[in-house]
Amino acid sequence: MTDDRSSRVANLAARLLRTRWLVRAPIWIFRAGLGGVFGQRLLMLEHVGRKSRQPRYVVLEVVDRTETGYVLAAGFGERTQWLRNLDAHPGAHVSIGVRSRIPVEARRLTPAEAAETLQRYAARNPRAWAKLRPVFERTLGAPISESGTTLPMVALTETSPDA
Repeated sequence: MTDDRSSRVANLAARLLRTRWLVRAPIWIFRAGLGGVFGQRLLMLEHVGRKSRQPRYVVLEVVDRTETGYVLAAGFGERTQWLRNLDAHPGAHVSIGVRSRIPVEARRLTPAEAAETLQRYAARNPRAWAKLRPVFERTLGAPISESGTTLPMVALTETSPDA
């Protein structure tokens, strides 16, 4: 793919990620109990609005899995709404595969942890990363390097239902 074509594709993808109806469509699939069609690659995050205190939903790619949960990347950086909501209210729920409303606690990764996670993702998914990297760079407005990233990442750790 030429650099010019790659740039056009990244610009288009960045615009599509700002298209509300398109990015919200998978929510209805999860709510219909069909989240299993996405396997373990996507999850639905149910979090609380920082101002409204109303439930909010977003479907995101799982960047990494840990022994106790999942890692997500905030592709729009610090202005990502779900990230800001988790900063205010770290308790949330996720639905992934056939499991639904799993209680989790959110924690921001340190820059070193985020860089390490991004390196693992790029090594596991080189083709996906080659396509996603320019999109994230457009949405963040900054270059991304696997060795040092400004891409905010969050670890979601499963908690007990009564926690």
